[in-house]
Formats: sequence, structure tokens, C-alpha cells
Amino acid sequence: MRPGTIESGAENIHSQTTKGHTMSQQQSVTVVGLGPMGQAMVRAFRKAGVEVTVWNRSADKAAARAAEVGATHAGSLAEAIEANSLIVLSLTHYAAMYDVLGPVSDRLDGKTVANLSSDSPEQARKGGAWVRSHGAEFLSGGVMSAGDNIEHPASYIFYSGPREVFDAHAAVLLPLSPQEYLGVDDGLAQVFYQGLLTIFHPWLLAFDQATAMIERSGHDIAQFLPYAVRSNAAFPFFMEQFTEANKNGGFADPAALRMMDAGAQHIIDASAEVGVDATFSQVSQSFWRKAIAASETAGKAVSTYELMRGE
Repeated sequence: MRPGTIESGAENIHSQTTKGHTMSQQQSVTVVGLGPMGQAMVRAFRKAGVEVTVWNRSADKAAARAAEVGATHAGSLAEAIEANSLIVLSLTHYAAMYDVLGPVSDRLDGKTVANLSSDSPEQARKGGAWVRSHGAEFLSGGVMSAGDNIEHPASYIFYSGPREVFDAHAAVLLPLSPQEYLGVDDGLAQVFYQGLLTIFHPWLLAFDQATAMIERSGHDIAQFLPYAVRSNAAFPFFMEQFTEANKNGGFADPAALRMMDAGAQHIIDASAEVGVDATFSQVSQSFWRKAIAASETAGKAVSTYELMRGE
């Protein structure tokens, strides 16, 4: 996935790149939350010449990180909020936003909160309403990055919320990663972000299972790697094909479903033969079998897409 300017319905997804970017004037931001991602954000801001005030619930961590990158360590959260008009949150989830900002909510009036934490779309919408109820503007963000490496060429950030609020702060946020503005719905950044994580998490488990099977079979994982990378080249083709199919109820063919069921069993057998946990493949097989059973009951082919939609 690479950032680009994409027409999607009535929305224009706004994309920018940090290459060659220089700040036209000194800008400043407050970063709340100094886990690995928060630290990466502070480093990126400072590298671009943005003045950064930091605050973290573990004060010693905040002081140490601030010293490392030349940021200002606020003695209190109230001080951090007062320091800048733009507040960037990098927290575990949205519940942490209420825990952190709740005691100083009276100081949010006139500020803009860009919450780049992960959570569900509905939690993002509720969070936006809560922030605005205290007189502040709100943006939701989903950070698509290679771990906490926000400088990786594949990294970018989804943003959603009022377009005018995004436009007002896009320049100062730009050093974090290329930007993809999706639309006014506060939850939209999380819809797309969680959608991509839905793909990524099973991939991680599948790769662990595959490499465990290779290793337990007495073979070299490094020898397997180039073939795994090579197979990924076909994934965009399948994504494009299944996007078209899913817009029309999903791909369903009884023979294909039976083939996938049999293929899953072969994976389970190959894993079991060398003592590798095949739970993930068993879950996959269960969906093929549900689709087969549903197709027999309905008297017509039923896709796994339909099943997941709850149809």
C-alpha cells in the first residue's frame, strides 16, 4: 500500500509526502504519551524543526526522552496543554484519553486534539464528541507503519474529522508520515485502520505457522523466505478480484469451497506431522465448511463474505 491521491466517491483522499519537506516557519505541538510510537513521533517532529512539549504519566520517562531529542518536558499535563494549540495523543486506547485529559478538560477550550491512538470507530466518534463538548476541535488518526518506524517508505497516517480542521494542522502534522485524509466521519480513520489490521494480524499468525512448519521439518527458514516474498506479489491481484466479487455478494462456487476445505486439511496435516499448532488453519477451514453447509441448505452457493456479513 502506497500513499497517493485517490478519488473515492465524493471524497478526495489527500496525500502528501515528507521528502524534501522544510518548515516555512517555526511551529509547535504537544505530544501526550511516550510509548514507542509517541517517542517516534517526537523524534520526527524535532527532526523537522517543530518545537515539541511532551508529557507522560511516567514523569521520569518523559524527562529522559525530552532530553534525548531536545523537546520540552512539561512539569504537569496542564502545563503541556497550555503550551500549544495542537495536542497529539499517542495512547493505548481512547479510554486512556479520558483518564489523561479528564482532570484538565477545562483547559481544552480553543485547542485541537489529534488522537492518533488505536480503538474502534465508534470509540473514536464518542471521543470526538467528548473533546468538542469541552470546546476543542478533534481529529482522529490511524498510524499505518512498520512497527514504530514511521519513516519507513510504506508508513502513512489515516486522518478523519472536519476537513477544515485537518487542513489547518496538516503542515505541522506532516513530519509524522505521509497523510491520507478520508472524510468528515470521526470514525472513518479507524474503520480503514482496523480494516488493514484485520488483514495484518492473520498474516502474522500464518507466517509464524508456516515458518514453524518449515523449521520443524528440518529445513532452513531463510531458504523459504524468498518464496514467501515472491508469493506476496500475487496478493494485489486477489484483492482486486475479491473486491469486485464482494461488491456483488462475494465469490462463491461449490467446487472452489470444497477445494479450499481440502486445502486447509492438507495444511493442518502438514503442521500436525511435525508438531506445529494448526489452530489458525482449523479456524480457516471452519469458514469454508460453514459456507459449504450454508450453500447446501440454501440450494445455491453462499460465500464466506456473506457469512461474515451476517447474511
